[in-house]
Amino acid sequence: MSSQDAGPGAASDGRGGPQVIPRPALWTPGRPAPWSQLGATSGLIVPDRVREAVPAQRTGLPSPVAELGASPSAVLIALYEHDGELHVVLTRRAKTLRTHKGEVSFPGGRAEPGETHLQAALREAQEEVFLDPSLVEPLGELDHLTTVTRRAYIVPVVGLLPERPELGRNPAEVEAVLHVPLSELMAPGVFREERWGEGEQSRPVYFFDLVGDTVWGATAALLRQLLALLTGTDPGGLTDLDPARGVDMIPFQLDEHGLGNVV
Repeated sequence: MSSQDAGPGAASDGRGGPQVIPRPALWTPGRPAPWSQLGATSGLIVPDRVREAVPAQRTGLPSPVAELGASPSAVLIALYEHDGELHVVLTRRAKTLRTHKGEVSFPGGRAEPGETHLQAALREAQEEVFLDPSLVEPLGELDHLTTVTRRAYIVPVVGLLPERPELGRNPAEVEAVLHVPLSELMAPGVFREERWGEGEQSRPVYFFDLVGDTVWGATAALLRQLLALLTGTDPGGLTDLDPARGVDMIPFQLDEHGLGNVV
């Protein structure tokens, strides 16, 4: 199987995409999704449930690298109801970008000096997918996520939209805009976890195998956290929520692609 394939843990029903997964030699299958025992609950996730689970005053648990002077980035987790179910807006990054090319991500990027996390997330969403900031009902943050290679951290800001938005794309940054129902993310066989590394020093890496794309790394970790919050299920401990905590001490043996896309 080539490095362009989703890999040996991927779903076998046509799901998964060409994203490069730099899987190390030492890895094992992980645990099921936190919501796996709930049955069909995605229909119960409505906008008011999002407001309850991620209220506007919610501040995410900080990344440990924030106090060390690491650079913050902000992403917008934009949710809207369409045909009776919630959807999330994702992007497939342009293949001409220097890093994370072709990966699925939330709209977002590095915060500029003086910006709040919300302002940065809204600005980036407007620049990338032309989302009108005035349409977004800002809610709270998810817990922050540490990145591996840039010694930065990601602040995920949740927002609700009144309806399916009319979006475009900045071709320099975005290859495609994806509108993904939460029911698809929660469907059996879509989510999977792998443990990369050995023994107590291993860390979880998360995946969602969509039709045509494999969402993994930071984006998958944030989707997992969001869905656990919305379903009221246990996402686990600190390294389950923020797998790159302490990652410098983990003896990963990765291929030539390195660790850059893990988180």
